[in-house]
Amino acid sequence: MADVKKIATRDSYGNALTALAAEHEDLVVFDADLAGATKTAVFKKAYPDRHFDCGIAEGNMMAAAAGASAMGLVPFVSSFAMFAAGRAFEQIRNSIGYPHLNVKIGATHGGISVGEDGASHQCCEDFALMRSIPGMVVLSPSDDVEARAAVKAAYEHKGPVYLRFGRLAVPVFHDEATFRFQIGKGEVLREGTDVAIIANGLLVNEAVQAGELLAQAGIQARVINLCTIKPLDEELVLQAARDCKRVVTCEEHSIIGGLGEAVCALLAERCPTPVRRVGVRDTFGCSGPAAQLLEKFGLTAKDIAAAAKELCG
Repeated sequence: MADVKKIATRDSYGNALTALAAEHEDLVVFDADLAGATKTAVFKKAYPDRHFDCGIAEGNMMAAAAGASAMGLVPFVSSFAMFAAGRAFEQIRNSIGYPHLNVKIGATHGGISVGEDGASHQCCEDFALMRSIPGMVVLSPSDDVEARAAVKAAYEHKGPVYLRFGRLAVPVFHDEATFRFQIGKGEVLREGTDVAIIANGLLVNEAVQAGELLAQAGIQARVINLCTIKPLDEELVLQAARDCKRVVTCEEHSIIGGLGEAVCALLAERCPTPVRRVGVRDTFGCSGPAAQLLEKFGLTAKDIAAAAKELCG
């Protein structure tokens, strides 16, 4: 993969906001003293009068964004996933979710790949928290092209949206000229009928590599990118389960409350299917290089392929 361009989706976030702001004067950005890390500093440089640093006061920032939305603006609220989804959960629920305001939450530094920042900053619970809020859309894009498209789609959507972006640079595998993004719709990246691998975020690229490893072992895996965790593309998931009879879910998140549980809940009700969940196993993270942490917590292509092989016997 050395010749493949790699971009962190947090960079995609800052670039997408700046591009959108040129077309939409109602777009504003709130940040919590982390503009350099969340990459909204790019927006701040271009539109200093539309960027508001709220300091290390995430709850207040969410309330301020709710007020801006009530005035007709479209605020994008930015912080690390741990502080956006975790620290400010009550304000998101009551001030944004309950009145169903048009606020977009751009949460960077999600998952184990935050690396050396350690367990306190490695948020692996954000999907679960945000999925639990009625009416909240939850997105986890897989590469630069999809991340920028997701930001645009979030702006166009009327209502609250949670977007998770990563710190680690990941391969860009989508073709911007042909890629079309729609909230609530997934995409099949590889065809197969032996097992379906459903992934989002950073693990989509790992799932594609796992598909290649499985093919070498004579197992044809259908690889699905499911950026939208909520609302789930139920028909795509159900069709994959019916065709492949086995499902592996992959996410850089706890196996509790995220993509895996969303898929399992759907299948349990409408198409009972054997499932293996690849994710963080009811444990906190730890400090270390991102690549080593992905291996330590079983979030690599080899781990995905092993789970699929177990299902296939």
